[in-house]
Amino acid sequence: MKDTFCDGDISGVIVRRLARHEDPRGWLCEVFRRDEIAPEHLPAMAYVSLTHPGVARGPHAHRDQTDLFGFVGPGTFRVRLWDAREGSPSRGARMEILAGEEAPTVVIVPPGVVHGYRNVGEGPGLVFNCPNRLYAGEGRREPVDEIRYEDDPDSPFPL
Repeated sequence: MKDTFCDGDISGVIVRRLARHEDPRGWLCEVFRRDEIAPEHLPAMAYVSLTHPGVARGPHAHRDQTDLFGFVGPGTFRVRLWDAREGSPSRGARMEILAGEEAPTVVIVPPGVVHGYRNVGEGPGLVFNCPNRLYAGEGRREPVDEIRYEDDPDSPFPL
C-alpha cells in the first residue's frame, strides 16, 4: 500500500466524548443507547479487553464489521485511525484521539477504516467493544473479519 496519510476527519467515524456521572459510590458512563446510534451500528456482541502499559492492539481493519469502542478507564489510550478505503471522500485522512480515564470516549469505526490503539498510561487499561457482527460468525463457524497489519514491517499504519 502506497497511501500517504494526513490529519483530518474520516468519513463515517464517530467520536463522542462521554459524560461521567459520579457519586459517592464511584462513577457511571453510558457507552451506547439504542436511541442514539444508527441501526447499522447496534451491537451483536460485547467484550472487554485489558491492555498492559505500552502495548498496542492493531492496526487492523474489517471488511463488514463496525466496532463501537468504549474507552472509559482505567487507562489512557492513543487511538489511531486511517482511511484507506477506495472511493471514500476522506481517503488518505488520519485521525488520532486520546481517550480513556481522563477523557471517556466512544469511537465508532466503520468497515474498511484501519484502526488500533496503544495504552499510553502507567497502568493496565480496559477497553469495551460492542461490534455489530459476531466474532467468527454464528457459532464461530465463519472466517474472522480482519485485515491485519501488526506484523507488516512496512505498514503505513504506525501505532
